Amino acid sequence: MKPVRLPAAATLALPRWALFALGMLYILPGLIGRDPWKDDAGSFGIMWTMARGGLHDWLYPNIAGLAVNDEGPLAFWLGAICIKLFGWLLGDVLAARVSNIGIFVLGTMSLWYTAFHLGRRPEAQPLRLAFGGQPEPDDYGRTLADTAVLVYLGSLGLLLLSHETLSVTLQGSLIAYFLYRAVRYVEGASVRNAVLVGLSLGALVLSRGPLSPVALLIALFLGTRFFRLPPATSLRHLALAAGVAFLLSLVWILPASIVQPYSQSPIPEWLAWNASELSLPNWASISAFFRVGVWFFWPAWPFAGWAIWAWRRQQNMLHIVLPLTFLGALTVVILCDPTPENGDLLKLLPLLALMAAFGLPTMKRGAINAIDWFSVMALTTLAALTWLFWIAKLTGWPAKLAHNALKLVPGFKPEFGIVSFLVAASVTVGWILLVRWRVSRQPAVLWRAVVLSSSGLILLWVLLMTLFLPDLNYRRSYAGVAQAIAAKLPPGANCIDTNVGSAQRASFAYFGRLPFAGVEGGQCDYVLLQDSIRTRDTADDEANSEANAKARAKRALARRWATSGATLLWEGRRASDRDERFRLYRRR
Repeated sequence: MKPVRLPAAATLALPRWALFALGMLYILPGLIGRDPWKDDAGSFGIMWTMARGGLHDWLYPNIAGLAVNDEGPLAFWLGAICIKLFGWLLGDVLAARVSNIGIFVLGTMSLWYTAFHLGRRPEAQPLRLAFGGQPEPDDYGRTLADTAVLVYLGSLGLLLLSHETLSVTLQGSLIAYFLYRAVRYVEGASVRNAVLVGLSLGALVLSRGPLSPVALLIALFLGTRFFRLPPATSLRHLALAAGVAFLLSLVWILPASIVQPYSQSPIPEWLAWNASELSLPNWASISAFFRVGVWFFWPAWPFAGWAIWAWRRQQNMLHIVLPLTFLGALTVVILCDPTPENGDLLKLLPLLALMAAFGLPTMKRGAINAIDWFSVMALTTLAALTWLFWIAKLTGWPAKLAHNALKLVPGFKPEFGIVSFLVAASVTVGWILLVRWRVSRQPAVLWRAVVLSSSGLILLWVLLMTLFLPDLNYRRSYAGVAQAIAAKLPPGANCIDTNVGSAQRASFAYFGRLPFAGVEGGQCDYVLLQDSIRTRDTADDEANSEANAKARAKRALARRWATSGATLLWEGRRASDRDERFRLYRRR
């Protein structure tokens, strides 16, 4: 017996304007007005370098001369194209983030249509009620699609990464699109569907390499075996998909190998990096997966787990078997990564959100109500605390909260922003009205359990990205340091050698227009060094040992960058960072 029994009243569709408004409130805050931070400044630097450079920069991703060969170029191409198209109007930073909006729309729409098609299938339909009144297949499919998107938007991992210009963000949306194409292929195995599967796999190769696409292709073949598609036809179609993916990857591989940008090809190093991402699972990767995944996939993973359990006795469950197969394949790829990144987990999120949507209708009413009230109480409390901290930092009362709000941004002077206040206040009023709707009407619709949790998370994000955005920019941006260095650099400086990281290099190149050495290097008269100034209160022997170690490191740094006898032009750091220090030297 199917585990779902629902009346038609539970499948009323979420108004389209409401879903669109939630999506815009989700993606726009965090893109507008935010400087490139350390997490995504490096990726923006590649896009910016491409947009202001030539063909070699498009074929050989680099950050103002610092080669970056550990990812494919597709995400950076999209950002660079947006800078070319919209940079004159929006500025380079916001223009690059236009690609984030497109990537976000691709992921959410792919997930919606996947859940819609699966929700209309006969095996996914609820039990027929004795006297009728069960939902129609299209209505049930729309409800499940809305639910899947709301679970997706309510996941903490997506919130953290969807606003950053990263390849892993594109990879997550492409996985959602591949999932949609795979479902369409299993429903109707045809050459057209196989070609579209291949296009999604080729785009994945150009975004993060071939490991995940190969795993997904194998998993799709296993899925065709489970659903008893003709094996010869499936092999022929999947071979066609693999060929299309390979041809699409040649869009970059072939020109980069022929042109040899900057007298070298990035392809060997890119392949070597992909090979280094595969090894036997170890305790570090396994523990990191579960430690981070518990919060990264929340609240999708409990619903998805329940869906697997609730539907375990049913047969031909395309809505569970296919995403679960892909989930297993990608999990193996992640566990085999000797140096796992949190961003790689994003490729599992569309699969979990899809299964979660099919798990929600099987839950008891009491469990759904408990989720409702937990969301209302917890998220309302957090929103109230956010407002209280904002008032405290502006007024100094309560004193303890004001101290805690400002201690992480020493030297920052908070100011009242009328636009950010109006946006935050409007979204807060919207949250109050939503809670009032839930409390007063006691709606029976299925998506009520996740609309509150998703909307509450969006509320918190909007509050942070409006009321506290100046504080966060002050703490995490390198704009001030870049401008200070540029002011000390003499006009006509030929180039700068440096050991700074990718995020710092991108920020200094963009905000300060510092002329760093190119990919091929050169004889530079200036050098910018980054080191640590962290000190600790220790015993005398430990302090002496630490001082000696720092002295040796300083001498090694001077030898490496030939700064012995050089003139120190500037020394400084971000006011909010007690560790990093930057020094600008003139060698002669």
